[in-house]
Amino acid sequence: MPPSDNTDPRLLLLSPGDSVLVLRERIEAGETVMVEGLAVTVPEALALGHKIARVDLAEGEQVLKYGAPIGRASRAIAKGDHVHTHNLRSDYTPTHQRGGALAGEVA
Repeated sequence: MPPSDNTDPRLLLLSPGDSVLVLRERIEAGETVMVEGLAVTVPEALALGHKIARVDLAEGEQVLKYGAPIGRASRAIAKGDHVHTHNLRSDYTPTHQRGGALAGEVA
């Protein structure tokens, strides 16, 4: 599905109800991209296939990709933020965090 006119063409919306956009190509650290009308500066380089929040997500809110839930926000995620294991908890499989501990476990 093509992105809207006010979204960077390097971001792909897979389904109309999705809460994330998928990178169609690498975005370098410091680049500014438009996400549904909001200019967002990407703090670190993001590779093809990574996700950026299309909307603000509250902690515990379900995250949708392909029109289906892929997990829940483990903390608040702002529109335009990178969505990955640092702020997304799978509802289906254990989510590994940096440092090797599983989400919810005390390391």
